[in-house]
Amino acid sequence: MKSVLVYVGLDLVGDGVMKLPFLSALRGLYPEARITWLAGQGRTVYAGLLAPLLTGLVDEVIEEAGIGLSGWELLGRPLKGRRFDLVIDTQRRVMTSLILRRIRHGKFISASAGWALSDAVPASGKKKRPSMIGQMFALLEAASGQAVPAPAPLALSADLLAEAARRLPEGPRYIGLAPGAGGKHKCWPLGNYLDVGVKLTEEGYTPVFLIGPAERDWETGIRAALPNAILPLTDSDGPPLTMALGTRLLAAIANDSGTGHMLAAAGVSLLSLFGPTAPEKFAPAAKTLKVMRAQDFGGEEMSAIPVEPVMTGLRELLESSPSP
Repeated sequence: MKSVLVYVGLDLVGDGVMKLPFLSALRGLYPEARITWLAGQGRTVYAGLLAPLLTGLVDEVIEEAGIGLSGWELLGRPLKGRRFDLVIDTQRRVMTSLILRRIRHGKFISASAGWALSDAVPASGKKKRPSMIGQMFALLEAASGQAVPAPAPLALSADLLAEAARRLPEGPRYIGLAPGAGGKHKCWPLGNYLDVGVKLTEEGYTPVFLIGPAERDWETGIRAALPNAILPLTDSDGPPLTMALGTRLLAAIANDSGTGHMLAAAGVSLLSLFGPTAPEKFAPAAKTLKVMRAQDFGGEEMSAIPVEPVMTGLRELLESSPSP
C-alpha cells in the first residue's frame, strides 16, 4: 500500500483525541504509505489544534472537501480522479459510502450496510463493536487481513518533550491525577482525588494534577490540601503538551474524559474510573489499562467508588507497568 485515504465527516477535539491510537496503528501497518486524512463534510482538528501530533502519521490533511453530501456526487469522481491503493471509510451512511467508492482505489473498506460495500471484512466478524475506537480498529483489521497490534505511543516533537521536562524535571516520581471531565456526572469527587494525593505523597510520589480551564476554580483547594502537588498546565496549553507531560508520569488516574484519552495515546499506564458511562464504549485505548466501575461497588454514581480500592488498583498498575 503506497497511498491510503481515510474519510471522516469532521473531527472535533474529542473525536481527534480518541482517533489518535487509530492513526498510530494505521502508520504501524503501512509505514511507507502516503496517508491522506479527508474531512469531507466539515473541519478537522488535525488541520489545527492537533496538527502538531500528526508528524510522521499523516502526510496530507484535507478539510471541508464537500464530499459525501449529495447523491449528485455519484455522477462524478471525488478528489478530481485521484487514486489510492486503500480507501478507509470510517462512517456508516450508505449514500456517503457509495460516493466514496467512486474514488479510484485498489481496495475499499467500509462497515456501512453491514460491510456489504467493503472489499474485505474483519476476520473476527462483522458484529459492530461497542466502542468507536474498536469500530475503527475493525476497519484496520479488514484492510490488513490480520489482528491489529496495540499501537505504539505517539512520537512527540522534541520541543514538546523538552517543555514537559522543564515543567516536570527529573528526580521526583510523578503520578498524574486528572479530576476533570466533560460533564460533572463523570467526575470522581475532587475530595477523593485529594485523598489519593495525600496517600501518594506519604508513599514518596509527587501528585501531578492535570486540570484545564473548566476546572481552574479547583486550583486553590488543590494547592491548600497538597502543597507539594504540581499543576503544570496553564489555560493556554493544549492537548499536545498534556500528552508530552504524560511521558513524565509513572502512571495516572483519570475519569472518562478527553485527558484520559490523551494520556492513553501518549503511552501512559492508566487507571480509568467509570460510573454512568460505559467503559465498553468509552474506555481509552491505553497499552496498559485498568478500569474501575462504580457498579463494582454497588452504585451508579462516581462517588460510589471508594478511595482505597483506587489506591490498590494504582499500586497494581505501577507493579505491572514499565517506567517511562
